[in-house]
Amino acid sequence: MKIWADFLIYQPDKLNLRRIFMPRKQIFEIIFADVYPLYVQKAERKNRTKEEVDAIIQWMTGYDQKGMEEQIAKRSDFKTFFEAAPCLNPKCSLITGVVCGIRVEDIEDPEAQKVRYLDKLIDELAKGKKMEKILRN
Repeated sequence: MKIWADFLIYQPDKLNLRRIFMPRKQIFEIIFADVYPLYVQKAERKNRTKEEVDAIIQWMTGYDQKGMEEQIAKRSDFKTFFEAAPCLNPKCSLITGVVCGIRVEDIEDPEAQKVRYLDKLIDELAKGKKMEKILRN
């Protein structure tokens, strides 16, 4: 089943709005390499570091720096990124809270839940939480 999102496009020459339909990607089909720099930017805007972002991703997935960089270079989508991860941290189940208006612990799709777990951890970093708390130590 395809999910469709419609976008309104303003055409100044015609002075009207028209709808176009474009396929909407599932969250786990998004390319990790496209989102990773946004995670880093979000952290850096709040005076956090790229190294902290990397530490969070590595804690969650079991990747080392080289493995993570290889996945970025391959332009893996989130599904592949998490499937290829050496081991998902068992403490991920301790991640709770709301991302985009949805409680992460209530997400039924495991792939989507992993992406939202990561989003939640990056949100916590940007909000100034200590790394020990973010990493559930």
